[in-house]
Amino acid sequence: MARPLYAFFLLFAATAAVARRRRRGRWPARAEIVDPKDGTTIDASGAVRSVQAADLTLTQEELDALWSPTQLERLARTYWRYLSRVTLGLIRVDYTDEQRTIVLVDRRLRLLRFRSPEYAMDADRGVVRWRIEDGVLVERRGHGGDGYLQIDVQRRAPAPDGRARIHVEVEVANFYPSIAKRFSRPVYTATQSRIHILVGHGFLRSLARLDLAESRVGRFAELGVGDVPDPPLAPTSPLP
Repeated sequence: MARPLYAFFLLFAATAAVARRRRRGRWPARAEIVDPKDGTTIDASGAVRSVQAADLTLTQEELDALWSPTQLERLARTYWRYLSRVTLGLIRVDYTDEQRTIVLVDRRLRLLRFRSPEYAMDADRGVVRWRIEDGVLVERRGHGGDGYLQIDVQRRAPAPDGRARIHVEVEVANFYPSIAKRFSRPVYTATQSRIHILVGHGFLRSLARLDLAESRVGRFAELGVGDVPDPPLAPTSPLP
């Protein structure tokens, strides 16, 4: 177990440096990181909750074009595309009807396995959630298996310049990291937690391009906002 973890962190030590050197071009929107206070916490049981957030400012026409189930599904795919790009393709996602598996190089090194995504959407908010199953990076023994990764998009009041604004959060919750169990919480905080924050911020900043990846599944191609959720996210994360 330790060797795959070392390989994982060495990989990110190199690729995070590459990501930091990238410079923003003339992108159509603007992304401002606005993480909540105490955005990453570990409770007494060892469960991690980590939230990275950004306010995205864009024109009303651009927002209207993005606000649909199809675009929410594409946003989900964009997260995985960013993760693969920032790791130079060494980390990728394997898709099945029931699961999404994050692998390092090949399927023999399964970092994380998720159930297929759940979606919810209304006129003001869209959510996509992947529930965590297992993997090298997760310690599940003795826990309920209710951890998840989630992207939450909410409309906000217009920016001072009159442009439209949305708030985007990337959240991991009820996650029990194996590295904290096998080594220590400080080791987890200095390695895997720090990497997750860097990736979350990089992904959020990249949204200013308004360049969403094509979905691999195309589940909502013919649906409108009123046709989602399917299945509902309640009660864990109900829409207002």
